[in-house]
Amino acid sequence: MTERSSTLTIGQLAAHVGVTVRAVRHYHARGLLREPPRDASGYRRYGAQAVVDLIRIKTLAEAGVPLARIRQLLDAAPAEFAAAVTSIDRTLQTRIREMQQHRRRLGELAEGERLFLPAEIVDLLDQLRSIGVSERTVQIERDGWILVTALLPQSQTEWVANKKKALADPGFRRLYLAVDQARDWDPADPRLEQLVASLVEFAGDRQGADKKPPERRADEPAAVSLLFAHIANISPAWHRLRQIAQRSHSAAAAKSAR
Repeated sequence: MTERSSTLTIGQLAAHVGVTVRAVRHYHARGLLREPPRDASGYRRYGAQAVVDLIRIKTLAEAGVPLARIRQLLDAAPAEFAAAVTSIDRTLQTRIREMQQHRRRLGELAEGERLFLPAEIVDLLDQLRSIGVSERTVQIERDGWILVTALLPQSQTEWVANKKKALADPGFRRLYLAVDQARDWDPADPRLEQLVASLVEFAGDRQGADKKPPERRADEPAAVSLLFAHIANISPAWHRLRQIAQRSHSAAAAKSAR
């Protein structure tokens, strides 16, 4: 029997074991499978031991054993092999638990806003949808509430109560929809001035009805500034709307101080 008939090419070896030629070469590169002698033409020629070794490597790899540990297990005595497999099994169990946690987390993502926000705020967002507010604006409000819960948790209850009260007012709902529509306006659009006038008038009427202006916490200005900066990046028109409102408020304050 010739040497060629008693040995295998790399392709034949890979086919017999059920792996790719690329995998065989990778195992060579990682030092898991010993390099065989080459024939006169320079091709690798594999014997029976290579088949056995490759089957063991494949079996261990498919069982989830890291390639870095396979070399150790190939040369291990029975007791050492059993201990190493037990250790690897514990590691795999830990990974399985982590993956199960990831799956649960992904499942929670299907809940959408409920993953990030309390149910009462999610109900507010659903109420905005019900009155016709665009989904883009609802998502912006959602992000704003996420910031509030992170930066001003102590103010959340008060803010939610105020928002519920406002949404019960038809005038507020009408103005909210108008601001929603203004999102894509040109910042120079003269309608912004008219919208601010309506907002200022509404705020004045509401403050008069409430009698007592709302108290502000010491940590609110920084958080509110961050919220408005977030909004300004989203809509230049809304940023301009705020600038006009601030200018109007300053003018009114100066007038009342005379």
